Amino acid sequence: MAGWQRGGFVAERVLWVAVGVVLVVAAHLLPALIRAHGWRVRLVGVVLWVGCMAATCYGHAVFFLLAQKHAGEVRAAAVPAITTTGRNPAVIASDRAATVSRLARVTERRCAEPCPSLRIERATLAARLDAIDAEATEARRQEAAQDRADTARDAAVADPVTGAVTAFGIQPGRVDLLAGLTFAAVLEAVACFCWLLALRPVESLKPNAGAAVTPVTAVSHAMTEAPIDPGQPVEPAVIEASDDVTRVTTEITAGRLRATVTDIRKYLGCSQARAAAVRKQLARQIIE
Repeated sequence: MAGWQRGGFVAERVLWVAVGVVLVVAAHLLPALIRAHGWRVRLVGVVLWVGCMAATCYGHAVFFLLAQKHAGEVRAAAVPAITTTGRNPAVIASDRAATVSRLARVTERRCAEPCPSLRIERATLAARLDAIDAEATEARRQEAAQDRADTARDAAVADPVTGAVTAFGIQPGRVDLLAGLTFAAVLEAVACFCWLLALRPVESLKPNAGAAVTPVTAVSHAMTEAPIDPGQPVEPAVIEASDDVTRVTTEITAGRLRATVTDIRKYLGCSQARAAAVRKQLARQIIE
């Protein structure tokens, strides 16, 4: 969605979407794919993963901010619109000033004998002044209603949570951006962790049963080095330990496993003590 909203032409939108898909897939799978390689490959992979995560989180933040903007526009459209009628308050004020000036001049005029025309003009100007005052009151009421509608529309556009956070002095734009980046980072971190769990080595998920031939070979090798009483049964722990040593030795020789206690424990899916014992047996074989 973020890529589609960024592009102008259809081809640009399709390419933006394709780039976003590649970055998201790389951000998800790189940690799981580089775990079995050496430190050089891991270093390059970590650098690429950081870049993919940054680009992906930025794309997510763009989507979150645009979606929040669209939601605010929908909420603002639901606020009733106020339509003002009548003259502009400035025009009303100018007309009132002219009427007051005329009324003052008529009031100061004097007649030697009764002047009906003067009284009629005074009454007319006074009535006109009252009408102008009523029109000005209505204009102020409509203006106040328009201001309230504008305030309600602005409040509807803003996210409610963002408005609450801005009470601490943080600008709304920064709050929205930080919230979008945080959501994106958490979402991608969960995805990366799930892929790490899903792409664990198959050997570490299997029980330490081993092949049927391996224990016999290990026991036969042990019998050639140290004669064993035929009446004494072979302990299962010895067979299992020999099987683990053989498996670990094969993986180390093939270059797929490092001879460390941590890697041995992950590969065998055993305890730290068991892995340390296997590592000690490997060191003993190397010395011999």
